[in-house]
Amino acid sequence: MVEAPSPLPHQNDTYEFCIILPPRINSAGIWENLAYPSTMLTYSLPLLEMQIVVIFVSSHLLFAILKPLGITLFASQIIAGLILGPPIMGKLNAFRNIFYRRELGVEMIDAVSVFGFTLFIFLTGVKMDVKMAFNSTKKSVVIGIISLLSPIVVGIVLHKTFNEHKRMNDVIKTERIVGTLIESTTSFSVIACVLTELKIINSELGRLALSSASVGDLSTLFLVHIISLSHDWATSPLLALQRVLVAFLFITVLFFVFRPMMFWIIKKTPEGEPIEEVYIVAILMVAIGCAIFTHWTQQAPLIGAFLFGLAVPDGPPLGSTLINKFECFVNGIFLAVYITASAMRVNPRKMVSNPPRVKFSIISFFLTFLAKFISCFIASFVSFMPFRDSLAFGLIMSSKGVVELAFFSTFRDNWVISEATFSVAVFAILVNATVIPLLVRFLYDPVSRKYAGYAGYQRRNLMHLKPDAELRVLACIHWPENVSAMIDLLDLTCPMKESPNVIYALHLIELMARDSPVFIAHHKHETNTTVGGSFEDILAFYQYEQNNWGLVTVNAFTAISPPKLMHEDICTMALDKQTSFIILPFHRKWSVNGSVEAENNVVRNVNCSVLDQSPCSVGILIDRGGRRIPMKSSSYSVGILFLGGKDDREALTLAKRMA
Repeated sequence: MVEAPSPLPHQNDTYEFCIILPPRINSAGIWENLAYPSTMLTYSLPLLEMQIVVIFVSSHLLFAILKPLGITLFASQIIAGLILGPPIMGKLNAFRNIFYRRELGVEMIDAVSVFGFTLFIFLTGVKMDVKMAFNSTKKSVVIGIISLLSPIVVGIVLHKTFNEHKRMNDVIKTERIVGTLIESTTSFSVIACVLTELKIINSELGRLALSSASVGDLSTLFLVHIISLSHDWATSPLLALQRVLVAFLFITVLFFVFRPMMFWIIKKTPEGEPIEEVYIVAILMVAIGCAIFTHWTQQAPLIGAFLFGLAVPDGPPLGSTLINKFECFVNGIFLAVYITASAMRVNPRKMVSNPPRVKFSIISFFLTFLAKFISCFIASFVSFMPFRDSLAFGLIMSSKGVVELAFFSTFRDNWVISEATFSVAVFAILVNATVIPLLVRFLYDPVSRKYAGYAGYQRRNLMHLKPDAELRVLACIHWPENVSAMIDLLDLTCPMKESPNVIYALHLIELMARDSPVFIAHHKHETNTTVGGSFEDILAFYQYEQNNWGLVTVNAFTAISPPKLMHEDICTMALDKQTSFIILPFHRKWSVNGSVEAENNVVRNVNCSVLDQSPCSVGILIDRGGRRIPMKSSSYSVGILFLGGKDDREALTLAKRMA
């Protein structure tokens, strides 16, 4: 065979390599490796393991060093790929033997990383709430569509401006169109990752960004299919009709065959029991099969996995089981390998040897980013969002991440874009992922803003409440067991017409198998369950209002958010509703015989965070059960341990109101 020249990974050239047949997968063992250490790297499995270890260790070591500077894990993984690439570490023989062996090439690590990214896209579909896009407000729809169309318009104008030569190569035209479309996308999963990294996913800004991103994501998917069908129609109308029919049948099978089957699995599983392992494996196999099917129909395999993910019922028990089983491994190993391996393809030599493409790519990336940022900033600012918040929102909507990197990598593999353009794109994504989180932290600091807002309510407590003023209480519940004890305590506060109670009942549900937090304001005439059995818990509070008509007013809400940010919903509602008292359930449950039945650390952490950051008085309700006589028909005594201090004086004030 002809020996290949000194290889660079993924060069756009053709070489002949010696392939060992049959393939050597497992090594002969430790003793052979001790005698001939270099032999280990001639086996595919030990070599793959070595590649994964090097990528994982290098990326996390860089992240540990750069994290104090505000650099994200995604940016650290790209930097690790650039360092491990041919221009730096790739020149050392040790790294060349691991990543750039002629016998095995780089196809093995690529195959594993692409498989892992396909699973990541499937899990993204599972976590994405499609109803959010269809139930979005007018503001979210407008921002989502503008964020897609404005960069496309700028890209078209830029293409016309640089099209001095009428006989421009069709390859260059296609490359520019594809690059503009990728830069115009607003990926829901990328926006969700950025908001989670910044810990503002359940803020008003984060909810608007997620809603707009979901609209933009679906709009992008629709636009790409329209462009693809237009191209097919120009080539062959029959081919276009065939693809439309195949796509229609595929979506029909997903949502009218597989989705009902998964609901049958949920119905068959007893409440509180895990989904059987055979069903989980079957769903994973179907996801991979959908990816293979769309690839067979000459579409991107990621589309099949993503659409099947959308068909999976989100939330517990099925969606949460899939997320809990696979997300940690997929995101921690496969995704890290994919990002780093993609960055290792950057070829600075191609950038130097092709200045015109590099120049156009830099200008195009900058101007499309500017168009998306300005359009989102203006759209949010005219919607009465504060100036600094609008700037932060525009930056968040302009964020780029692993999805855009995957698009560029895929089109590079398919010879649609050149290595020079791909290299510029990776550097542009790296700058974007590095700078935007730093700027957003500077512009939008929810912690300092929260304390600034709470400063005006430092005296909002029970002691400074006028005797004839209404008592505003935020009652938080986690489980149905909290409801009866909470209502009994509220009833003890003796509401009267001169000093009524206004109850804000907040049902807190842990966000599971979703990327987008949900906040629901319930209506008194709802007739069915909204989410997670909220309706039954809220109904008890409405019944309490009916029994005390004119003395008690109930407003009910449900907040579905990550456990680490659940206290934000509580404190924000307390601030917005100007409550004087927050009641939180204790984190322990007791059984009938008095022993501890369960202890929930999530609730404990939420309670501690609320105690630290609350704008008003906080009480923790400890219910050990044992009551058998209704409170209305029995006398009661209230005991207080008064040791002195602000907290004890607050408790004394509450006891006086009870008396």
